[in-house]
Amino acid sequence: MDIHVISPGESLYSIAQTYAVAYENIAAANEIDVNAPLVVGQTLVIPVLGRYHVLKPGENLWQLSEKHQLPVTDIIPLGQVVTNPFEHTEARVFIPDTYRQKPAIDVGAYVDLNITGAESANIVQRTGPYLTFLQIFSYELNEDGTLTPIDDQPLINVAYEQEIVPLMVITNIEDNAFSTELATTVLQNEALQDRLLDEALAIMEEKGYLGLDFDLEYLGAINREQYNQLMIKARDRLAEKGLFLSSALAPQVEPGMSGVLYEGHDYAFHGDVADFVFLMTYEWGWTGGPPRAVAPVDEVRRVIEYAVSVMPNDKIMLGIPLYGYDWPLPFEEGVTRARAIDHQEAIRLAATYNAAIEFDEEAQSPFFTYVDEEGNQHEVWFEDARTVQAKFDLVKEFGLKGVYYWVLGWDFPQNWLLLESNFDINKRV
Repeated sequence: MDIHVISPGESLYSIAQTYAVAYENIAAANEIDVNAPLVVGQTLVIPVLGRYHVLKPGENLWQLSEKHQLPVTDIIPLGQVVTNPFEHTEARVFIPDTYRQKPAIDVGAYVDLNITGAESANIVQRTGPYLTFLQIFSYELNEDGTLTPIDDQPLINVAYEQEIVPLMVITNIEDNAFSTELATTVLQNEALQDRLLDEALAIMEEKGYLGLDFDLEYLGAINREQYNQLMIKARDRLAEKGLFLSSALAPQVEPGMSGVLYEGHDYAFHGDVADFVFLMTYEWGWTGGPPRAVAPVDEVRRVIEYAVSVMPNDKIMLGIPLYGYDWPLPFEEGVTRARAIDHQEAIRLAATYNAAIEFDEEAQSPFFTYVDEEGNQHEVWFEDARTVQAKFDLVKEFGLKGVYYWVLGWDFPQNWLLLESNFDINKRV
């Protein structure tokens, strides 16, 4: 796959000619109508077995052949004859995938029955070839250590059909929000911890879960050690049955971060005890905050750098959002609420209001502004092909276990194409 950023005056047909690809294939890959207007700054994933590269000052074909470990004769200059591979030229060249070795990674995704409902199983069926793990969200913890049941058997069945490991997710959600008080009640009582694990293991055995994922958030410092002890108990009991243990961790960039979201998560301890961890590297831009990128790559890098300093890199699953936000302006703290949107809706909004998409190089994230029919201003930040490619590059750079997505149900076809282009995906069932 190659990534093309649309410039003024380009059409789907002219882009197809540039890459010698049928325009229908480009439209199908990006799931767009062939007659839909293109937006300046919009990215398209081009279905070619390789990628295009313009030689920069100082580069030559020999250097590219060394970098990509393929014969210089296999690097194809476009529209220009190059007789000396050591001579610099501004040729546009095609680098084929013939010799490229793709790393194998694990890929997970959360599915929230409250969001996708009856469509959940169909969504998992469609994305199944790209997934190693499916985190089914969620069994909510009760004050007596029991778990509120959910209708998850159809999802588990589809997971097995698609060779995906189904993970049971336990949360401390109460009244649609993570509750510190609820977590404290259970974690500070060993008998309730044991009841929680007894019930979780019984459900896992009954329904066919192959792993347990703790997503306990907003715990505060008071519950840090108790959460660690729960992880030890869970590890010992799950290991006896050959089941996976994982946890979802808030994005930390240094030890001792203050705040109820961070203080209950001990990176080093979870990295030691769990089979793998899900780093929640998103929500810098969030529904109640000011407009900014949801998962800015510069911030994501800081989290990874800290994480790999205290836990094994091959236990880290990097979080990627499948959504963005549309903020009404002006932003007023405590009042303004952004609306979650997916990639396809972001492009439709930009096209509808004739808004050019800009790109923040530091955050590696696209954004645009528009004025709606009522004269209200909006600012939109979302994920595109460049954004996810930058995150995939981080996975390779740091040798991480893999990536995971929050949350299935958002439409982002470019992501899955690039995922498959960059990696071989492990299947563990």
